[in-house]
Amino acid sequence: MTKYLISFPSEAIDVPEGELQAVADAAHAVAQDAKDAGVWVFGGGIDESVPPVVVDADGTVTEGTYPQTSQIEGGYTVLELPSYEAALEWAAKFAHACRCAQEVRAFGHDPAS
Repeated sequence: MTKYLISFPSEAIDVPEGELQAVADAAHAVAQDAKDAGVWVFGGGIDESVPPVVVDADGTVTEGTYPQTSQIEGGYTVLELPSYEAALEWAAKFAHACRCAQEVRAFGHDPAS
């Protein structure tokens, strides 16, 4: 089975503040459905209050990030699924719960890991 990343950027959520708890509850319900189905691997949101850093092979830590990844934030879910079509179905469930479109990407298989 393949692991799929289902995600959205923070700015995609455009919900009135009074409805944020309902969105969170709906997303948690879909996450629980994924756990109950045995496909859940990981999920969570990037803590945007912790600034990113880049760590070199020699241990040097530099504040900031790669320019092309400066906008990595938002919510992420990793599910292990039997097909791409199943990933699209789960993404639709999360899109409905979060009230925003979800991006789907497949992780490559590394037979050595």
